[in-house]
Amino acid sequence: MAKIENKDIIEAIKEKTILEVKELVDMMKEEFGVDPSAVAQTVAVAGAVQEEGPSTVNVVLASAGANKINVIKLIREVTGQGLKEAKEIADNGGNIKENVSTDEANELKAKFEEAGATIELK
Repeated sequence: MAKIENKDIIEAIKEKTILEVKELVDMMKEEFGVDPSAVAQTVAVAGAVQEEGPSTVNVVLASAGANKINVIKLIREVTGQGLKEAKEIADNGGNIKENVSTDEANELKAKFEEAGATIELK
């Protein structure tokens, strides 16, 4: 038996009347023991949650760029670290801040990119 593609099923449903579609839904409930509309809502909610992405991220310095002194100053300002620690992050890259909200992370990313750094949100 040839496998029926989803697009073919949709095209077939488009040709049905509303009453015929309701009968189809009722048959699916009876056959599979699941309400198709409930499944569709669950899939929609899961998709929305997945699209939101993570609620917290790490702000990671990939490269300090050409203006390393400004980046070091910014690292110190954001983290409260000393000059040595900030310079080490600027030289080698690494986490600037961990588990921050995506809004705060985007603000930090904008500040660092304005200073010439390359930032990744992970």
